[in-house]
Amino acid sequence: MSRRSVFIPYRPKTILNKSKHVDHWFWTRYSAYPYIGCQHGCEFCYCRERKYAPYEAVDDFAYVIKVKENAPDLLRRALSRTPVEMVFTGDYQPAERKFKKSRQMLEVCLEMGFPVFILERSPLVLRDLDLIQEIHRRARAVVAFSIVDTPESPKSHQVREIERLSPPASKRFEAMQVLATAGIPTGTCMMPILPGLCDSPENLEAVVRWTAEHGGQFVLASGLTLSDQQREYFMDFLGDRFPALLPLYRRFYPPGSYAPSGYPWREVALRIREYCAGYGLPDRMPRAVIPGDKRTMNKRLVETFADTCYALELDDAPAYKVWAYRKAAWAIEDLEQDIRLVYQQLGRKGLQSIPNVGADLAGEIETWLKASESRDRPGGLQ
Repeated sequence: MSRRSVFIPYRPKTILNKSKHVDHWFWTRYSAYPYIGCQHGCEFCYCRERKYAPYEAVDDFAYVIKVKENAPDLLRRALSRTPVEMVFTGDYQPAERKFKKSRQMLEVCLEMGFPVFILERSPLVLRDLDLIQEIHRRARAVVAFSIVDTPESPKSHQVREIERLSPPASKRFEAMQVLATAGIPTGTCMMPILPGLCDSPENLEAVVRWTAEHGGQFVLASGLTLSDQQREYFMDFLGDRFPALLPLYRRFYPPGSYAPSGYPWREVALRIREYCAGYGLPDRMPRAVIPGDKRTMNKRLVETFADTCYALELDDAPAYKVWAYRKAAWAIEDLEQDIRLVYQQLGRKGLQSIPNVGADLAGEIETWLKASESRDRPGGLQ
């Protein structure tokens, strides 16, 4: 007998999570979610980890949904004293049809002038397209879809079983097309790529192609992570439903691991980059420009450095080189003054006064600023 969902309304004291640094994947600094637990119940979901799932039984994650009754009020109060940055929000699981907390939170973001990033597995997000369009006009909105395969994949039936109640990938691609037609930046988050199920060259190429054909503007990809009770849960699931895959996952995820060990991630990521280039898509999400933001140039430079970090990782560059760009990007993100003024007033020495920006990076920034000035000048490169 199938288990029915139980909804538990409650009133938390806080809702807005603030990160120390802007996320270099989704360009969000804040996150706020209206529910705990998810009826979609994807077997691989990291939200079953102890730090995310306040349940005694790990199985409750997909059936006991905690509804934050006061979510909109908490969000309004938090944003009223918070600098404007992109908010990661929205949760369009079936419970949203009844409680409409995601819509109410988007209404608050619109009211307060905050941009939003929504990562979704359901076309239900289209119900709020009118509101998303208003947010995009005022502050910017991006809606991405979590998709790891296409209907043409020979293993799609297995992926469908692992994704449980999530709407089919075909429906998510159709919703992507609607959003793209409506002028909303959208794309695919191929997260997580499941070893032995989603990582074949044919499937990787198909996901990129379907994204391009449905108006997507980017494809992001990352691997599966497994920790504590979620690792045990997922391994038990594989042993019960797909025992042939269990040795592969035990090899890549030995006890105590979080990210895959020995998995050829760079090879997979480079294939995705190659396919994206072939279809005219980036394998990074472009950073939205918030209207009226006085530090747009700083943020553009941060985006450039973050992209460089990823490229260096794919090239298997030494970790110190990657971290040099990453720490400089964090420092520039926190710089209150327009970096152009810093350079105009003090030249390269001024750039070197920024934390974690040494002589070499100051030279790169100088070159980048001059190229940006040329592009922005009338008659310059566009």
